[in-house]
Amino acid sequence: MEKPSKNGKSINNRTLGTIHLKISSTYYLTTTLAMEFLKQFIDIFLHLDKHLFDIVQEYGTLTYLILFLIVFTETGLVIMPLLPGDSLLFAAGALAANESTGLNVWLIIIILIVAALLGDNVNYFIGKKFSGEIKKRERILFLKREYLEKTEAFYAKHGGSTVIMARFIPIIRTIAPFVAGAGSMTYSKYITFCVIGALLWVPTLTLLGYFFGGFEIVKNNFELVVFAIIGFSILPMIYQFLKSKFSKPSAA
Repeated sequence: MEKPSKNGKSINNRTLGTIHLKISSTYYLTTTLAMEFLKQFIDIFLHLDKHLFDIVQEYGTLTYLILFLIVFTETGLVIMPLLPGDSLLFAAGALAANESTGLNVWLIIIILIVAALLGDNVNYFIGKKFSGEIKKRERILFLKREYLEKTEAFYAKHGGSTVIMARFIPIIRTIAPFVAGAGSMTYSKYITFCVIGALLWVPTLTLLGYFFGGFEIVKNNFELVVFAIIGFSILPMIYQFLKSKFSKPSAA
């Protein structure tokens, strides 16, 4: 049986079947690739120590550049908030404690402080560049205008310490510089707290990995360590959420 098309020509069932098969195949291939990518991402995230060790063995001193690019990308590109910043610093510190890797923990700290600062500054100025568009539209990507307004109010209430606190919270540390740039925070105020945050974040997690990452219980349960780091990182966010949820409005 044939069906008439808009241009007067007919489309037979075989053609429709072929089109349907191609669409189904494309959907299956796309879904399979997406699931495989997600599986690989989770595996790398949970076993970052092993994968990072393989990188060191393969690329040697280029590992410093790879670490720099990962931290820069996580902090500098607002569309890349899911990169494993905290666990990466911990794993890098743990590997530096292993003399066979040849990594220097102080060089790692210096390089990653620079990466974090450069990333934050790029993110801040991207936010400033698109601030007008965000305020005119209801949403850009996953950022709603109401999120910007709420974050600006939070900055106004808690001051620049918010920038420091955000540094230790996954995802938030990627979004915070963008929102600070898109909002009303001046660069002179932002950069001061940005530097303080980087000087606290990088050495703290890297040295924790350096001093404790070599313990057998840590090496054998690294995925649990990752979850623990994430858990401690998001505690301030959970606290603020619960506080705003259950706090009683002040009497007029």
